[in-house]
Amino acid sequence: MPGQRSITEAEKLAEAKLGGMPVRHEQMAVVANIYRAASAVRQHLENSVLREADLTWTSFVVLWVIWVWGESETRHVAEEAGISKGTLTGVSHTLEARHLVRRAGHPSDGRLVLLSLTDEGEELMRRVFPKFNEEEAFVAGQLSDEECRSVADGLRRVVLQVEEHGEERRLDLLDGAEPAPRRSGRRPKA
Repeated sequence: MPGQRSITEAEKLAEAKLGGMPVRHEQMAVVANIYRAASAVRQHLENSVLREADLTWTSFVVLWVIWVWGESETRHVAEEAGISKGTLTGVSHTLEARHLVRRAGHPSDGRLVLLSLTDEGEELMRRVFPKFNEEEAFVAGQLSDEECRSVADGLRRVVLQVEEHGEERRLDLLDGAEPAPRRSGRRPKA
């Protein structure tokens, strides 16, 4: 489990710290628990099924996207995997060196690169995914099928809220301005 404290301890500490602050506790708990659940699941899967296959979480997600979507442009794979194109470049080179992914130029636009699974990549996904899914069932083991559907539906609605209204909200919060660039590693001036 990520972190040194249990989820119950973390929630109690946050409640004590925020005591009288006018915050939306239930919504805060949803977002915090999405993060904690994602971290716990990722860590569990990386240390079990994915380790056996010598895959990182990110490399598995890239393989999954290509497996499900078929041959795809790198920009689409990066977007679907939730990673930058730079990260995808490194991951795809590693997967290509392992003969799991094939890179090819786009037939009509030489600037674009297509990724597809090799036969070895297809075989790996057919072998690994059933084990991966068994661990998905393990991590959701405290929930009934109906509860799983309900949680999945709630999370879909969270994603849709951000996808459909997030940009508008960001512009409102920043008064229409672009966000300032991040200061990597530097402390803000006081």
